[in-house]
Amino acid sequence: MSRGKANLHAIAVIATILLPAASAAQGASNVPYDAKLTRLAEVLGSIHYLRNLCGEESNQWRDQMQQLLTIENPEPLRRARLIASFNRGYRTFDSVYTTCTDQALEAAGHYMAEGVNLTREINSRYGE
Repeated sequence: MSRGKANLHAIAVIATILLPAASAAQGASNVPYDAKLTRLAEVLGSIHYLRNLCGEESNQWRDQMQQLLTIENPEPLRRARLIASFNRGYRTFDSVYTTCTDQALEAAGHYMAEGVNLTREINSRYGE
């Protein structure tokens, strides 16, 4: 599978796998998978920065985060924590990479794989 097709597949997986688990906990202020969801938010922020640094020029990862927030419908404090995690992931790489390098591409691939794994784990353990 080409890198572009693999990336599109990862996007689809992140967008669709999380939906059943998230909808089961809409509005919940303390869900059992919160730590994993917080990590996923950080991963999405990292991917957003790295992919745009390397020429993607889109908001698809930020949009994925917005979709996660819409589906989860977290209470304000939990929402703020998720957004802070996304921003932390973004800023972590913003301070390390100023140009696209092989290492930045490798990091983006690693985080995409982690995002897929997190969404699968959340869905398999907590999905409807």
